[in-house]
Amino acid sequence: MGDHFVVDNSVVMAWCFADEENDYADFVLGSLEYNVAIVPAIWPLEIGNVLVVAERRKRLSEADSVRFLSLVKNLPISVEQETPNRMMKEILAIARHHQLSTYDASYLDLAMHRDIPLATQNVALKRAAKRCKVPIFEKIGTP
Repeated sequence: MGDHFVVDNSVVMAWCFADEENDYADFVLGSLEYNVAIVPAIWPLEIGNVLVVAERRKRLSEADSVRFLSLVKNLPISVEQETPNRMMKEILAIARHHQLSTYDASYLDLAMHRDIPLATQNVALKRAAKRCKVPIFEKIGTP
């Protein structure tokens, strides 16, 4: 397999909703053919939350959610565990410093800790990544 990068929920959940055209999310998904995505421990709960809210709003059926989870399960996405101590200290400090949610800070922390790019569509997270000198995972040849 090729390189590793961190992928956040803003990208992953764009794969779920067929009515949302998203070139960046499609590019990231395609790159998983030869790369591995890393996600923090909170990621499975974030996905589950988006799915259950979409089901409640009748945007997805339960069957749609099951199909999506099956797709995601078969992708080269590795969940990296963190100690509660790190979550409540370092990640909380990053969230405070960059005015992020602790969820978003966990993606930034993971990219910094592993020294790998971050795939995100979240504007605040992109800004924080830039301040921390974490590269954004981008298409080859894009500025």
